[in-house]
Amino acid sequence: MKSPTFPSFKDFHGPSFQKQKIPFAWPSMLAFVVPHRMRRKLRSQLRSRQSPASSLASLENSWSPKDTIRALRAHRWSYHDGQYILMMLIGIFCLCIIEHPGPLVKTLIATVLTVSLLLPITRQFFLPFLPIASWLVLFYACRFIPTEYRPPIWVRVLPALENIVYGANLSNILSANKHVILDVLAWLPYGIIHFGAPFVTSAVIFVFAAPGTLQVYARSFGYLNLIGVVIQIAFPCAPPWYESKYGLQPANYSMEGSPAGLARIDQLFGIDLYTSTFTAAPLVFGAMPSLHAGQATCHALFLSHIFPRAKFLFYTYILWIWWATLYLQHHYAVDLIAGSVLALAVFQIAKSKFLARLQPDKMTRWDYDYVELCNAQESFGLHRIITDYNFDSDEWTVGSSSSISSGTISPADETQSLWEAETLTSQHESDIEAIEVIVDDRR
Repeated sequence: MKSPTFPSFKDFHGPSFQKQKIPFAWPSMLAFVVPHRMRRKLRSQLRSRQSPASSLASLENSWSPKDTIRALRAHRWSYHDGQYILMMLIGIFCLCIIEHPGPLVKTLIATVLTVSLLLPITRQFFLPFLPIASWLVLFYACRFIPTEYRPPIWVRVLPALENIVYGANLSNILSANKHVILDVLAWLPYGIIHFGAPFVTSAVIFVFAAPGTLQVYARSFGYLNLIGVVIQIAFPCAPPWYESKYGLQPANYSMEGSPAGLARIDQLFGIDLYTSTFTAAPLVFGAMPSLHAGQATCHALFLSHIFPRAKFLFYTYILWIWWATLYLQHHYAVDLIAGSVLALAVFQIAKSKFLARLQPDKMTRWDYDYVELCNAQESFGLHRIITDYNFDSDEWTVGSSSSISSGTISPADETQSLWEAETLTSQHESDIEAIEVIVDDRR
């Protein structure tokens, strides 16, 4: 009987004694930052070939002007494209009358803007910003408009309207009793929040609104202010501080502006911010309409569209701005009404034509897999749904396509992206398809 044989240690060619390796993984920081439910959702989206951050993934990253030229050739022109001609004329007018900075700096600015519109990677940001840029340039250029081409200044019109509508001058009544606490309460919305509200509103809209809402807000905000400045140039009116300082005597364009109640803020903090700024204002007699009231109303309406349950909180901000404006003697009450009505009209046009519907079950923009646009068919119980599993973000323009003007939306390829402005979806030809569905709301 043979004894059992066992392998000798010489039969092994490697080291016979090794430290056993135990599988170990350091805990991922992702588990602490991102909840498990969200990580599971992200993995599901990756498996379905949908980008978890489709708005970022679909941003244009091309540096070739040829893509812009191809987009222009494929663009279907409509009357909405007249906005670019209007802004081009405003830009040329402003560059011609602005005395400083000099020609070299103005040429450099125009060149940078042109190049930014030719490069797709920058065009997606600068094109929706054009209305705001036009407003800012026109507002700055107001100081250089020759006096002989300006209309006469209306000093008695607004006080007369104030007495007719309200029976008294509300600005004089509210500013009669002054106190340091009231000064600060009026300064916060008028001199601080007013200038930061557009940026905060844009950030909130980008995160929590449907894709495409931010560009609609940017254009609405820009055109609201642009229309307001044009009205102020064509219909110059004296504000309440002028009546308190000069009475009802005729005004002229050589007069300096006034910080009115904000001068007390400079005295309180020992600074010279509002006094120097408002004294050298480019548009001294721009009382009608009040853009402070208009901008506050614009912010409130768009935020109420996203958060309808908090709409009364946003409307309270409008009333706060109204009171602060009257207390600081910068506008009459009729100016506030005119500014808010103008903002409401702009918002209604944007909502009926270009603004995406709110979907209550969606929390952020990355949760949307389709968007609904209001159009002319809504009154008949119909609306159009666009479904795309990799839809676009806010670099798309709004209102320059014939398809939107007719109340429809159609898919567009990558070459049509910014200039077409007829869809809120970013389409990859290889594996993404847009589906149009007509839904009857009356069922």
